[in-house]
Amino acid sequence: MKADEIKKLDAYFKRTFNPEMAVKARPRKDDSAEVYIGEEFLGVVYLDDEDGDRSYNFSMAILDVDL
Repeated sequence: MKADEIKKLDAYFKRTFNPEMAVKARPRKDDSAEVYIGEEFLGVVYLDDEDGDRSYNFSMAILDVDL
């Protein structure tokens, strides 16, 4: 993902979910970014550029021990 896309996603996550959320580039990956609250990793945002329609998919695993 490009830096401007990550910046837009970061602003969206902060505005929509929690001001402490941060979207960060992934090393050696250009199709996704990582999402954090503080230092805690939450999940990954994947770029979907299929059929010319650009969208983003957020994937977050929830462990049963955390419930």
